Amino acid sequence: AVQAQPSAEPTAAELVSKNLAARGGAAAIAALKSVRLEGKLVFPGGFELTYDEVRAGGAVRVDSALQGLALVQAFDGKGGGWRINPFEGRKDAEPMSDDEARSFADTAPIAGVLLTAGSDGSAVTYLGREDFDGTNCYKLKVAQKDGDEFVYLIDPDSMLEVKIIETRKLRGAVQVSETELGDYEAVGGVMFPMSIEAGPQGASQRQRVIITKASANIEAPASLFAQPGK
Repeated sequence: AVQAQPSAEPTAAELVSKNLAARGGAAAIAALKSVRLEGKLVFPGGFELTYDEVRAGGAVRVDSALQGLALVQAFDGKGGGWRINPFEGRKDAEPMSDDEARSFADTAPIAGVLLTAGSDGSAVTYLGREDFDGTNCYKLKVAQKDGDEFVYLIDPDSMLEVKIIETRKLRGAVQVSETELGDYEAVGGVMFPMSIEAGPQGASQRQRVIITKASANIEAPASLFAQPGK
């Protein structure tokens, strides 16, 4: 009897290339200069805030509001992160710590960490397969130059990311978080998850972002991301 040969496992570069194509391709990503994602942020227990995220030019700003109070978190694209947290009684913008700013900066690129890894000096390694909700996903690790690591589970059918495990140092302590991604839709020809569930690794309850409206190539001046009062 002829033994069926197992198909050769893909390389990291092949998987990144397939993920790039699945996201919409290099031309579509290059043409998407800014994106706005609006919806709601739902905390465990059902506590809800409105959610408004804008990304452009390596900068990102997220406004989460409840009854007229808006928690603002932003990275200006140049190395500075800041926040306004009225829920802690703060009305003025305050700088984030370097660790927090670096962490937030990773959410800024429209292409995402995996697809920008090749251009920022990060190392991408293929780690084999891992089961996720009954799907035998491809597993890719991105090791950034600053030591932070992202492990991506890629759905073999869609070639899109379905889970990210992030390991980073915050204030000297290693923190591991998990994010599950789903309900992908095209925004300006580029695929984005409309459902994002995130929390510390092992936590039974997570916060969810549900995007209900997405806009491509909106007005996003640098002033939107700059820390006010500086």
